[in-house]
Amino acid sequence: MNVRPVLQLVAFMLMVLGLAIGLCDGVAWYYNDPWSARIGLLASAGIVMAVGLITFVLTRGSVELSRRDGFGIVTFGWLAAALFGSLPFILTGVITDPVAAVFETMSGFTTTGASVLSDLEAVPRGVLFWRAMTHFFGGMGVLVLCVAILPFLGVGGMQIYRAEMPGPSKDRLTPRIATTAKLLWGVYVLLCVAEAGLLRLGGMDWFDSFCHAFATMATGGFSTRTASVAAYNSAYIETVIIVFMFLAGTNFALNFRALRGKPLCYFRDPEFRFYLGAWLTATVVIILNIYRTVYPSLGHSIRAAFFQSTSIMTTTGFCTEDFDRWPGASKVILVLLMFVGGCAGSTGGGMKSIRVFVVLKKVLREIRLFMQPQAVVKVKIGNEPVPQEVISHISAFFILFLLVFAAGTLIMTFFTPDLQTALTSVIATLGNIGPGLGGVGAVQNYGAMPAGGKAFLTLLMLLGRLELYTVVIVLLPSFWKK
Repeated sequence: MNVRPVLQLVAFMLMVLGLAIGLCDGVAWYYNDPWSARIGLLASAGIVMAVGLITFVLTRGSVELSRRDGFGIVTFGWLAAALFGSLPFILTGVITDPVAAVFETMSGFTTTGASVLSDLEAVPRGVLFWRAMTHFFGGMGVLVLCVAILPFLGVGGMQIYRAEMPGPSKDRLTPRIATTAKLLWGVYVLLCVAEAGLLRLGGMDWFDSFCHAFATMATGGFSTRTASVAAYNSAYIETVIIVFMFLAGTNFALNFRALRGKPLCYFRDPEFRFYLGAWLTATVVIILNIYRTVYPSLGHSIRAAFFQSTSIMTTTGFCTEDFDRWPGASKVILVLLMFVGGCAGSTGGGMKSIRVFVVLKKVLREIRLFMQPQAVVKVKIGNEPVPQEVISHISAFFILFLLVFAAGTLIMTFFTPDLQTALTSVIATLGNIGPGLGGVGAVQNYGAMPAGGKAFLTLLMLLGRLELYTVVIVLLPSFWKK
């Protein structure tokens, strides 16, 4: 790995974040936040900008990126974002424990939505806006944003794009990576603004509207209220958020084509059909399971099931109900949805629907071959056969994900009081969902987790957001050899 170009581009990213923190300081002054919050945000912006600028100047020069450099930039870029992005929480006094502050920040940038804060109404608005901004930048990837402007630095962005974008496939809407990044960010911003406007019509003020829009489109889940979306008790607001959560969990290339006047592209896409079918099936089963056993009203059951199944499958993590009170069958379905996640090319986490779809197809193929050994059976997605190399890659990822989940669960049993909390805290952070069950359930948070547990879950968030391989590669000794 070439250290200089890696440091140069990480420094550029820090300057972008420094400007964003400065914007949040402006929000703090506008809302007349406490003096400590305004000064803390200003100091944070100054430190991050200074470190970024000095490092950028010292490492400036023409650079040529290898694929290995791309992995380094992405991994160390996300680590730097979490470390320096924690300064607003620490310097304003909102979170005094550095480990907890890094946990909160990593949760924001990886769009996990797991929080250590227990009284959000007491948090200054400038800090809440920074918390929402971590989702906004993390959703489409702050490094993909940088890719959009890398041509101005004389740097190609393909290696960063390949290492950072989630999912087994990267849709290039145009031949140029920078143009693709700009289009994706354009769709992302447009949907954020549209949702904020609709939420404002539902009674939210502009501050809450934009914070919730950022959290929705990033599939993050940070709210400005301790009770999350349940605090508004509005069927209209919940419906708007359901629609945009679902869109955020959809491949953004499809969203782009739909905005270009081709809405039928959704239903022509096999992954989207699987994603839609899994979501509807899970929701209907949950409705049947919670009606009369938890809620006497069918309407309440439908409303609760649609919101929570969408929130969990898209890995957003907003809550309107305490699903820890739901029957075992519904809780198992929610945990399974945590593994599935959104579509490739979306802001959602989890394994991704396309991977689960391919693995299921492969299992059916093996069953058929067991019965008919001489048959020639190909794994197809739609009418297209999936290359054996792609199937192997997906199978390897599937196994690696489950191994990390199992090992993580074992480790977390040393930090949590019961297996349910340990198991769901791991999948909730590795899958970038946020809430789990038990001690990290819908009405709980991660504040009581020991520092060692928070640090380990912080690592799992990064592993999940960068889809394991990017981080694992950097940890290998061979990565550091020339």
